Amino acid sequence: MASSNTPLDDLFKVDLEFRDADWEDSFFKSFLRSSVKVVFSDPKPGPDGWPYLFVETTEEADEPVSKIVGWLAERGIGLALNVQKPMPDFVFTYGMLWNYRERGEFLSTAPKIESGEIRLGDGEQVFIGEPSETFLPKYVRAILKQFFFDQGVHAVKAMMMSKDQKHFDLCFSLESLGSPPEKERAGIAEAIAWFLP
Repeated sequence: MASSNTPLDDLFKVDLEFRDADWEDSFFKSFLRSSVKVVFSDPKPGPDGWPYLFVETTEEADEPVSKIVGWLAERGIGLALNVQKPMPDFVFTYGMLWNYRERGEFLSTAPKIESGEIRLGDGEQVFIGEPSETFLPKYVRAILKQFFFDQGVHAVKAMMMSKDQKHFDLCFSLESLGSPPEKERAGIAEAIAWFLP
């Protein structure tokens, strides 16, 4: 039986170099209205080593995407779409999924995670505090805590920091992460970024 054409099928025909912000917006809207078929009942590691639920857009698709996104958001699992192809059509990190659940958007306009030390100049003022539950929900904190625990880091310290009380950064104490050597810090920031939008 020939597969029926869907809005997602048309979007996937667009070459990668033409997939701009408008394409992405159309994709997200169409994807959320779609259903998918779960390929494996358990998550599988992607090429980046993180756990993903593998799903496909097929005629047999019977799982609403909105239901799957909510389920994954509570479990620390990403989503890989159409992994049967040489390149998946789209890969959602865990941070993208819980961000959608909390804020209604997969991608936020906040700055990207970067590694580096924050140094303050003489007389420079900074505001610090705990991340709010709106910024970092309890279930996400629990998943991050388990990730760090699995890495042998048992008492991670994090705080929000701002110089103007408008723009905030989530900062992790290097000492609480075991004082990793400088050459490992970018990799640690990259790992943490998978969990955040």
